[in-house]
Amino acid sequence: MWHHKPAIDEELLQSLPNLKVVASSGVGIDHLDLKLLSSYGVKVSNTPFIVSTDTADMGMALLLASSRRLVEGHEMAVSPDTEYFPADWLGVEVSGATLGIVGMGTIGYKVAERAKAFEMKILYHNRNQRKKEEESAVGAVYCKKIDDLLQQSDFVLLAVNLTPQTHKLIGKRELELMKPTATLINISRGLIVDQDALVEALQNKVIKAAALDVTYPEPLPRDHPLLKLKNVIITPHIGSATKTTRWVMMEEMAESIEAGLAGLPVPREVL
Repeated sequence: MWHHKPAIDEELLQSLPNLKVVASSGVGIDHLDLKLLSSYGVKVSNTPFIVSTDTADMGMALLLASSRRLVEGHEMAVSPDTEYFPADWLGVEVSGATLGIVGMGTIGYKVAERAKAFEMKILYHNRNQRKKEEESAVGAVYCKKIDDLLQQSDFVLLAVNLTPQTHKLIGKRELELMKPTATLINISRGLIVDQDALVEALQNKVIKAAALDVTYPEPLPRDHPLLKLKNVIITPHIGSATKTTRWVMMEEMAESIEAGLAGLPVPREVL
């Protein structure tokens, strides 16, 4: 499977009685009905580890691009109408700012490692608290309640898996808890955020900005209000989109398929 295609539903499974394994690219498995696949004796694999470094890089890239208004700056610099650069055209300082990471798995932790190099203060919210030595290594402070993280952070970065529990995790209430100077960054899944509530928050300056590598749907309809806002950066779900990572993803998928066909343990099997 690549970009969630083809759709693995009961009709497809009934038409493929000899199917042994489904190898899905990337880390997310919210598009797969694992119980249904298991009932047909089909094993599932994904590629969770290879994507983490590039996706963490993407998170920091969005944070920096949004804080320093790089897209707007580029448009100004190349516009045929620009006669001078205004002296009061300013961004937001990253060094010393507080980054709140929601989801401190492999990707979230790698974001924290990068943020430490930018001298950021790091808060995180996760189902389980990290080991003390892991927290100390990046200077991260655990917030048991997500509300505490939202209220204190200058940048809130989402790096959680999409599950029934995280569906629209960030809605109107959560956005109103954030600082009016804060930026929301999403590198997980679009449905983690209530998109209508986000549009309203950005339009009404409840939060300062958003930087999104994911939306729902993808791509957005061309008349979607998010596309018209100056305080939003949107990229086309390219967290893992580097040549090296995509090549290794393909290799890992092929390895899982070969193992499944040979009746061997499937590497990176999703249980």
